[in-house]
Amino acid sequence: MPDSGYPWPIETTRLDNGLRVVVSEDRTAPAVAVNLWYDVGSRHEPTGQTGFAHLFEHLMFEGSLNVAKTEHMKLIQGSGGSLNATTNPDRTNYFETVPAEHLELALWLEADRMGGLVPALTQETLDNQRDVVKNERRQRYENVPYGDAWLRLLPLLYPPGHPYHHATIGSMADLNAADLATFQTFHTTYYAPNNAVLTVVGDASAAEVFALADKYFGAIPMREEIPAAPDGRTVQATGRAAVETVTTDVPAPRVYVAHRTHPFGTPGYDVTTVLAAVLGSGRGSRLYQRLADGERIAQPDLVGAYGVDLAHAPAPLIATATARPGVGAERLAAGVAEVVDELATVPVTHAELDRAKALLSTAWWRQMSTVDGRADTLGRYATQFGDPAKAAERLPAWLAVTADQIAEQAAELLGADDRVTLTYLPEETP
Repeated sequence: MPDSGYPWPIETTRLDNGLRVVVSEDRTAPAVAVNLWYDVGSRHEPTGQTGFAHLFEHLMFEGSLNVAKTEHMKLIQGSGGSLNATTNPDRTNYFETVPAEHLELALWLEADRMGGLVPALTQETLDNQRDVVKNERRQRYENVPYGDAWLRLLPLLYPPGHPYHHATIGSMADLNAADLATFQTFHTTYYAPNNAVLTVVGDASAAEVFALADKYFGAIPMREEIPAAPDGRTVQATGRAAVETVTTDVPAPRVYVAHRTHPFGTPGYDVTTVLAAVLGSGRGSRLYQRLADGERIAQPDLVGAYGVDLAHAPAPLIATATARPGVGAERLAAGVAEVVDELATVPVTHAELDRAKALLSTAWWRQMSTVDGRADTLGRYATQFGDPAKAAERLPAWLAVTADQIAEQAAELLGADDRVTLTYLPEETP
């Protein structure tokens, strides 16, 4: 297996209006992936405007200057393509994969909604999509067992005023309070060419893509001043654990143990990534071996650990386990905490380290095996680190992590005195 993180060509340019364009040509199949990263996520939202970035993920499919409502989706799917969009604290991205002959269509559609959404945005559309988001909150967070865990963990990990304190779904009160003009201003502010990266990967040359990008995006004016997100890189350690217990309609006790680590993309977070794999990835992980297979206090398919890849603040490492029938939450929480604590005192073995790196290598190449996976990765590195070629550094950085580095990070950052523990308890039945 090669250890270079990106063995395909990368070419870049910047249009006069500031739009960065990244192209990675791959003639393997007659398909292209188009991915547009906007440097706006929930961390950019001012007080009173939480949920705006995520709402625009919906609004951008509801028609623009030259594209009628729902036509964007119909045109892409009618051309044999697929499409979607996502929002997280760091960014919003829109993406489609189409047969290569429809590249121009995809670029025209993206340009039209970048530069032409505001004139087409109506009160009716806004009200409709606000209702869609409210329904999404009910379906994904409020009416699902343990569904609001992320909403609860963020305020425990990051203090009020921190850009990661609130989740992307935002406040329904904020969404209800804002008028049409406020939403139009938000789009005008952040959906600018100089706040975006356009990435195209697949069966197209850089010259072709650069010419089409200039044709369709070049006339969109740049935004002179784009407000920076608040600086969240420093989070003061409190020196005391944060604990929350929720009694609600869940089938079994569940525990989340979380710590702040390092920002994604830093050497420290590379250690976190490998540490998380050792701790909680799969049946060979420490959490599974101890709690599911050994003590048999956790459900085998509901135990694990993962890092959340946030780039602009100490990113969280989260370990979680759900109790087997008859096992209490206190015993489960103590078990998870003990396994986490032992990362600092029980050395990671060569076998554990090799296994974790093999899992990460497989996951990386699975992401890189598709044109859409590569387009998203290059867009991310161009947006967050200024250079798409830096993607090639990630896998080698993981493979270079040592057992000593894992132990040092565990001792420094995963102590009980700055730990977040969220526990769910089932309601008592009559």
